[in-house]
Amino acid sequence: MSQSAATFVCLVFMSVSSQTGANADSSYVAAVYEHHSYLNPEPRVPTSRTQALLHMQRNLDVYEEQAALAAQQGAQILVFPEDGLQGFNFTRSSIFSYLETVPDPQQEEWNPCREPGRHNTTEVLQRLSCMARRYNLYLVANMADLQPCPLKTEPPSSCPPDGRWQFNTNVVFRSDGLLVARYHKHNLYFEEAFDGPPQLEVITFDTPFAGRFGLITCFDILFQEPVITLLERGVRQLIFPAAWMNQLPLLDLIQFQRAFSLSANVTLLSPNIRNDRLIMTGSGIYTPLTATYHHAQKGDPEEGRLLVARVPVLEPQWEGGAGSESTMYASSRFCQQDSCSPTLPLSSSTFTSTMMHDPFTFILLNNTEGDLRVCDGRFCCHLQYWHLPQGGSKELYALGAFAGTHTVNGRYAVQVCAVVRCAGLDTSSCGQEVEEAESKMDFVLEGVFGTKYVYPSVLASRLVLEQPDHVEKTVDGRVTMKHSNMTGGLVTACLYGRMYHLDNE
Repeated sequence: MSQSAATFVCLVFMSVSSQTGANADSSYVAAVYEHHSYLNPEPRVPTSRTQALLHMQRNLDVYEEQAALAAQQGAQILVFPEDGLQGFNFTRSSIFSYLETVPDPQQEEWNPCREPGRHNTTEVLQRLSCMARRYNLYLVANMADLQPCPLKTEPPSSCPPDGRWQFNTNVVFRSDGLLVARYHKHNLYFEEAFDGPPQLEVITFDTPFAGRFGLITCFDILFQEPVITLLERGVRQLIFPAAWMNQLPLLDLIQFQRAFSLSANVTLLSPNIRNDRLIMTGSGIYTPLTATYHHAQKGDPEEGRLLVARVPVLEPQWEGGAGSESTMYASSRFCQQDSCSPTLPLSSSTFTSTMMHDPFTFILLNNTEGDLRVCDGRFCCHLQYWHLPQGGSKELYALGAFAGTHTVNGRYAVQVCAVVRCAGLDTSSCGQEVEEAESKMDFVLEGVFGTKYVYPSVLASRLVLEQPDHVEKTVDGRVTMKHSNMTGGLVTACLYGRMYHLDNE
């Protein structure tokens, strides 16, 4: 198969384990659509409602086509990405004509397709409702919501000065067109057109084919709320529309989608926008044991992509899969827990290099195999590795550690252990963005974290995901990831710990 042809194939990997947490009959068909949006060329210039509708109808026409295709493949739920209808980079005033008031389904039962006259200025809601009804599937879309806000409220500062709330909003329609859920994005990412909700919203909806789903949006996934509350309430299936700008080596979207699904033991239905200028691509349907995903490569046509997959229903108390503490390593080449060397002496050859705007402490992997330890303060990372260079290639790798608060394009506390391919042969290139690699590596990567929320990932050359052979978490915070027999060169192996409790310090 040629490379160009290969990019049109959904990539699927599966654990060797046969345990799925559900019987063969307890499954459903999900679909996500990575959308190449028609954009407003002047988003910061106010426009009329008529022009805004004409713009959104072009994107809705694409949604209609994809809903038909998804239904033909048996999809029972279809998810579209964040900002897919109107685009982005609006001001608070320029987005006004795109806004519709979305009623609260917890307060009012409304089917926009069957009762279009009940609420004014709801053309988009009506179209989406009829789409769900026409193709007999649950439909999730993201849109701009207007909610009235009296100027005199308690507390007075909670109401915007112009007297209205503007929310980045996920809407969910049942297969008969009934509006069943509305979620206002909690963690905004430089979105001047929108307000954060005045109160935390933890929103779920129930389906007859898969039980309960929870709703989050894009930047939400990096923060405690509402994600962790959803997990603590037993939600094991999350809807995650995104307009995510990828950032290697640690936060390409498919990389974190996979890591989150694996660590949190959840199914994640996550479409992204496709926009090459903004480095947006990467969508998938993830379970703890499988991944069906798409990531565009450089030079690919800038177009949408529909993914459809059958996935198991995860029960609220589903156990097993990733993170099982009872599973032991299968190969004696890798240390067992008691024989690992947490007191391995530190090397004097460490250096500091910036990775994703943070000062990581690195140590080079200078040999074909080794046992290394590097620390950032009291936080240490340990690596056993067997480096397998391919065809005489010269590639530089480094083990890095960082513990602190990330402050660029968002503020959040992390502890990270990462093995990265450096962009060049100089230490200053370690931490820069790299998409391709030739050298394969068998390894055990380990750290003792101050949080139980640690997200493991292995990213291979040309942005191919690999399933770690084994991930183990212990009660004392030790997280160990083992991997071997890579199918492609190693770009990044990462344990990404989120210290939610330190975000506000």
